[in-house]
Amino acid sequence: MWFRFKNTINFMSQAKLAIFFSAVMILGSIASLSINGLKFGLDFTGGTLIEVGYDKAADLTEIRGQLDANGFGDAVVQHFGTSSDVLIRLAPRNDVKPETLSNQVLEVVSTTSSGEAEMRRIEFVGPSVGEELKEQGGLAMLVALICILIYVAFRFEWRFALGSVLALAHDVTITVGLFSILGIEFDLTVLAAVLAVIGYSLNDTIVVFDRIRENFRKLRIDDVSEIINESLTQTLSRTTITSLTTVLVLLALFFKGGALIHGFATALLFGVFIGTYSSIFVASVAALKLGISREDMIPTVIEKEGADQDALM
Repeated sequence: MWFRFKNTINFMSQAKLAIFFSAVMILGSIASLSINGLKFGLDFTGGTLIEVGYDKAADLTEIRGQLDANGFGDAVVQHFGTSSDVLIRLAPRNDVKPETLSNQVLEVVSTTSSGEAEMRRIEFVGPSVGEELKEQGGLAMLVALICILIYVAFRFEWRFALGSVLALAHDVTITVGLFSILGIEFDLTVLAAVLAVIGYSLNDTIVVFDRIRENFRKLRIDDVSEIINESLTQTLSRTTITSLTTVLVLLALFFKGGALIHGFATALLFGVFIGTYSSIFVASVAALKLGISREDMIPTVIEKEGADQDALM
C-alpha cells in the first residue's frame, strides 16, 4: 500500500537539528517583521480600490505615469486576472469622496493608449475600520491559541497542551514572516488562511498525540523517544496522504483561483507544509523535552468507598 512505513523512523534523533532549524526560521521571521513589517491590504490600512477593464492589453507603465502626473503618485497599479484588467489602489483621502475619486481616476486612466477604461468595481475602507479589523484579527488568533491550550490540557496532558500551542505559535509566526519577507499583501483573506492553518496544524497534532497516548498504554517500551518515534511512524501514512490531497486542491486555487485568493492560497500552501513539520518536530519534541512519561498517560485509579470491606468478604 502507498505510504506505508514498515520500519520505525527515528524522528527524535533529529530533535536538535529541528530545534535549530525552527529557531532560525522564527528569528528570521521576527527580524523581517521588525524591519520590514507587513504589507497590509486596504482591509487594514483603509483606502480606495478601483478595478477597471480595457478592450486590449493595458500598459501599466503608461497608466502609472498618467496617474502620477495627475496627483495620484501613491497609486499602486497592477494587473488583475488578465492583461486587460487593472487594479488601482489608493491611500485614504479625507477631503475627497470615494465616488468623486473614482471618477477622477477613471478619467485619467482613459487617456492612455490602452483605450477607454470601463469601471468594474470600487471599494472603500475607512482608516478607523481598517485599524479595528487589524486589532480584532490579532485578538482572534490570541483567543484561538488560548482556547486550544485549555482544550488540549483537558483532553490530554499539560505537556501536550504546551507543545501544541508552541507548534501553533511556531506555524503562525513563520507563515506571517513569509509574507513579510516576500512582501506579499496581507489582507483579510490571508488572515482567514492563517486561522485555517492553526486548525489544520492542530488537527494533525491531535492525531499524533492521540497515538502517542495510546502507545504509552499499549507498548511495553521504557524509552519515551522510541514510543514517540513509533507513534509518528504509524501516523505518517495518514499525515502524508492528507497533506498531499490538500496541497493538490490548494495548487488549483493558487494557479487558477485568480488574484483575489492568491494570498489565501499562498498562506495555506505554506501552512500545510510548516504545520505538518511542526506536528512532528515541534509539538512532539516539546512534549519530550518537557518530560512526558508513561505515568502521565495512565489514568488515576479512584478507589470506591468500602472496597476494602468488599475484598474481605
